[in-house]
Amino acid sequence: MTDAQAAIAAANEKLDFKRILPIFVIILVDLLGLTIIIPLMPIYAASFGADPLMIGLLGTAYPLMQFIGAPLLGGLSDRYGRKPVLIISQIGTFIGFIVLGFANALWLIFLARVIDGLSGANIAAAQAALTDSTTEKTRAQGLGLLGAAFGLGFIIGPIIAFIALGISKNDYHVPAYVAAGFSLISIVLTTFWFKETLPPEKRGKHSNERKRGVWANIGYALRQPLVGILLILMFFQQLIFGGFENLISLFTLSRLGINASGNAVIFVFVGIVLVMVQGKYIGPWSRKYGERKLIYAGLLLLSAGLTLTALTPAQAVPWYSRADLTTELTQNKTPSATEAAVGSELAVEIPQDGNTGWLGLVWIMVAMVPASIGGAILSPSINSLVTKRVGANDVGGTLGVSAALVSAANAITPITGGALFRLLGASAPFLMGGVLLVVLWFMARSRITDVPRTAA
Repeated sequence: MTDAQAAIAAANEKLDFKRILPIFVIILVDLLGLTIIIPLMPIYAASFGADPLMIGLLGTAYPLMQFIGAPLLGGLSDRYGRKPVLIISQIGTFIGFIVLGFANALWLIFLARVIDGLSGANIAAAQAALTDSTTEKTRAQGLGLLGAAFGLGFIIGPIIAFIALGISKNDYHVPAYVAAGFSLISIVLTTFWFKETLPPEKRGKHSNERKRGVWANIGYALRQPLVGILLILMFFQQLIFGGFENLISLFTLSRLGINASGNAVIFVFVGIVLVMVQGKYIGPWSRKYGERKLIYAGLLLLSAGLTLTALTPAQAVPWYSRADLTTELTQNKTPSATEAAVGSELAVEIPQDGNTGWLGLVWIMVAMVPASIGGAILSPSINSLVTKRVGANDVGGTLGVSAALVSAANAITPITGGALFRLLGASAPFLMGGVLLVVLWFMARSRITDVPRTAA
């Protein structure tokens, strides 16, 4: 090997941070809007009288609409470029947050999530842009940095939500307006800073994706030998992890009496773990162990975290007051919403006064560690392996299919999780998820072992 070839090989081993910095910053700012409202959404809905099943339906609205829009917009990003798709989806997100801020009834919260979901191709387009900007050896690290943006969002966003709630005296509308502000900033950054990563001469070349319809493209991707297995694995792990994401705030409200501000702090802790794993460790781990072993580890760690969550002792936090929490959940609402929420006190059961202490809070924080590490490993590892098994011109479309399957899982799991929460108790969704992840681990071990690595 000549010195020039050695230099090229060495360059391919290292991630070009300058090239991906604009993508990272833009997605981080965009995610700040999302992570500001994530800790609030189940509690916001509960304040309008929604029970766990209705909160599950609300959690379904966004991913169901994203399932419809993501594969189409992901394919369009292969044909017309990443930048216009990012801008369109960010505008939809901005409008959704504005509607959420003005909401004075539960149906308006649903409308806000529908608008945001229909245009929600941000992540698929960002993944494709990162793939354009990485090599096969740096792809897992690049996609991991996208996950690190999520982690930073989960640190900074909930802190902003905590501050906004404190300043507004727990007015749940205010964080939605703040989220809209960050969404507007992301639109400006994408318009004036982001440089297109897919030049016109590479758009749609030799790609059959554009000749197929959206649903045919999903079917085509699922029929590919290894790609299909990985996409199915992505769907089922997200089916379980999505329930964890959607129900954890409701779980801590019901089991530990933690309000929106307290849940924001928990999300900050989760974000710190995500940043550490996806920003620092996943690159070296993927090079040392390979994506396949990371997938195995992620499934087991997530299973352990969900099982521990299900077993959290029913002990409210030391500062808990049932009267104060009920007042917070019913303030600043329309009379009809307040009556619905207070009808028989609250549609969501919260702890009685008397049994307080630190055990429940410490337990849930410990459970968040393996759950967060497992979740941080799985998605970028699966998607990295997927991108190595498809042609370069089908990456955007395939990642769009991956995003669509994640959205489909996220659409199903809030309903099933909410129903399990309501019928079998708060622990049921997490305990069942932990068991199913072990089943997925056995499936992954038998189906993706000893698969040869191929060029992208």
